[in-house]
Amino acid sequence: MRLKVVAALGMVALLSACAHENANTGASTGAAQPSGPVPGSEADLVANVGDRVFYDLNKSGLSADAKTTLQKQADWLAKYPQVNVEVAGNCDDRGTEEYNIALGQRRANAARDYLVAKGVTSSRISTISYGKDRPTALGDTEEAWAQNRNAITAVK
Repeated sequence: MRLKVVAALGMVALLSACAHENANTGASTGAAQPSGPVPGSEADLVANVGDRVFYDLNKSGLSADAKTTLQKQADWLAKYPQVNVEVAGNCDDRGTEEYNIALGQRRANAARDYLVAKGVTSSRISTISYGKDRPTALGDTEEAWAQNRNAITAVK
């Protein structure tokens, strides 16, 4: 029992020393700790631009909201020309596997084509369709289905 108490106290002392050392490291160098996502990263894309657009049931046409998001993505990609992306088309869980794979591909292609039309080099964009295999929302409700009808842009 004493050994466990001594070991626990030792761990607490060790952890507090590590925490104290990290606190001193930033203060002694005067380096500012970065806040927010790294510019040009996937986290930056998600937080500052938006990584997904949504589609109506059985549709692959872009809505006005989708075009707004894709315009922001095109502007972001112009700012970070070294970044390549993958656009993944997704569907809700209704319909056959074959139908949803094809629809997901049309959705990914529609998003890619819009980005290319806005000046993004096509070689920087790949597409894939996951059909109904990668839902972002679980459930069999209209709200869940609406969230799963999307194209998601991800940094490669």
